[in-house]
Amino acid sequence: MRERRLLRTVVLLGMVAGCCVDVRAADVAHEAASGSIIDSVAAWASIVWDYVRSHTGAVVSVAYVLVQIAGVLTSIRAILTARTSQGAVAWVVALILMPVVSVPAYWVFGRSKFHGYVTLRRQRSAISAPTIQAALIRMRAKNMLVTPQFGEPFAIELLAHLPLTRGNDVELLIDGDDTFSSIFDGIDRAREYVLVQFYIIHDDDTGRELLSHLVAKVKEGVRCHVLFDEIGSSGLTRKYVRDMRAAGINVSAFNTRRGRWNRFQINFRNHRKIVVVDGREAWVGGLNVGDEYRSRDKKAGYWRDTHTRLAGPVVQCVQAVFLEDWHWATGEIPKFEWRPEVAPNGVSRVALCLPSAPSDELETATLFFLDAINTARTRIWIASPYFVPDEQFISALQLAALRGVDVRILIPDKADNFLVQLSAWSYIEELETVGIKTFRYTKGFMHHKVVVVDNAYSTIGTANFDNRSFRLNFELTMAFADRQFNEQVTKMLENDFACSRLATSAELNARGFWFRLAVRVAMLLAPVQ
Repeated sequence: MRERRLLRTVVLLGMVAGCCVDVRAADVAHEAASGSIIDSVAAWASIVWDYVRSHTGAVVSVAYVLVQIAGVLTSIRAILTARTSQGAVAWVVALILMPVVSVPAYWVFGRSKFHGYVTLRRQRSAISAPTIQAALIRMRAKNMLVTPQFGEPFAIELLAHLPLTRGNDVELLIDGDDTFSSIFDGIDRAREYVLVQFYIIHDDDTGRELLSHLVAKVKEGVRCHVLFDEIGSSGLTRKYVRDMRAAGINVSAFNTRRGRWNRFQINFRNHRKIVVVDGREAWVGGLNVGDEYRSRDKKAGYWRDTHTRLAGPVVQCVQAVFLEDWHWATGEIPKFEWRPEVAPNGVSRVALCLPSAPSDELETATLFFLDAINTARTRIWIASPYFVPDEQFISALQLAALRGVDVRILIPDKADNFLVQLSAWSYIEELETVGIKTFRYTKGFMHHKVVVVDNAYSTIGTANFDNRSFRLNFELTMAFADRQFNEQVTKMLENDFACSRLATSAELNARGFWFRLAVRVAMLLAPVQ
């Protein structure tokens, strides 16, 4: 009954207000005919202000009803589109109880599907372009593809939409100096084109060094394309971008806000780090472009990270990922080299390029890493700076430990995100109960994303073990099925464990009530971290 009375009141007030506004509008229209535009705007502003001031209660009532309606309608959308039930419940509660704050927050952060990119893929996917398809045909003709025993495609190939290839080589690059030295040398070897894509590019000494190498190649007639994420690189100066364009470098932001419905959406990020030279060499891993990634920033201190240099047919797959992102950002499909070749040194390692994104029909990264955990028989070691897994990952890790698998988690002791650092403590007891060990890296900030499974294969890429990487970011993971390379990665992680300390539930309990409460609160916010 109260709701009906309120609705009638709102309607009546709206009619009265409309009449008042119509009368005044006629006056304004008359004045506008003989006055300036500024006078007309001022007159309209006066009407609105006078009405609000004299009908404050009515305006507040109308605004309250509209906000509540917006909260209800948005909560319906959240129920229909949320990828997890936990996320749907969290949004619905917030939208109903606090619509003033939650409605704008949802339309900025709440979406989990990048619809514009999905539409573009369906209309004209760059990966389905004839040149790329011809490259895949050449790979098959030259025996560069790994064929399963019974002729059916591998599950991970169906996830990646790219093939498992042989004839590759991979070089393990540990930390910033080795990585950037390798990348800059590779750029200097370029003869046709250079493709550069990073989540973060800083206008500092390292960023300027990258720029100088690219400018030098442009002067030699080499085409250079640079793509960056506008959120991750929000601190990139306009001068840096102008200098790139002035030198003839093709540069663009990935622009996740492109499209009618993405204008205010900042929830999606392109977190990939890619460099490709002439379609023959590629670099993928955890490092962005900045002095801190080379341990040259005093505030950040020592930065522990891992990258890879690739050669062989898998480079063409990495190039295809860059092309699709470039196509989204610019609408262009530049001409690249699409004739795959095996690694020139004769090494033949099996490799897979696995792109994952919020535009995927399935949760690609989630399924891939769940499969890795479920297939482990002797060992699974996970290194991630942001370890905030959901319940299905905790269950999978517990089952692996119960099978006798050596499960180890490596996270930084010094974190750059306090909420994530708190959340990581919330899993200690659940993991410890079944014998899973959590190590905290103490030498500096650990930023690499590495997984070792048995003696069979390892992964190095850009995806963290958290909701954002699995569901909201554009990521790229390289998987290598090669025992020799796996031994190198294993030895690298053993050195990292030697620079770490074991975290235990006893340590957590010793930290006191308020810290433990903060940990539990942080865990509740895990789906939105």
